[in-house]
Amino acid sequence: MHDDPRFVYVLVSTVDSDRHYVGLTSDVKRRLEVHNSGGSLHTAQHRPWRLIVALDFATPASAVAFERYLKTSSGRAFAKRHFV
Repeated sequence: MHDDPRFVYVLVSTVDSDRHYVGLTSDVKRRLEVHNSGGSLHTAQHRPWRLIVALDFATPASAVAFERYLKTSSGRAFAKRHFV
């Protein structure tokens, strides 16, 4: 697997479906395990998490740009329309 973070992923909390998390990784399965084990301070309180989508980008730069977009208000609306 590629070491550069090229996957943008969106998670939803299974205990609060209004809680979503957007992240960037090179290993989606491992990252989901970290979120569900409490290893991330940003997501520990609302676990467990379920993966909604993971998108593989050709370059790390394009993945970073899309992750940043998804964290904006218009990006959150986009994700809600297309992924949730």
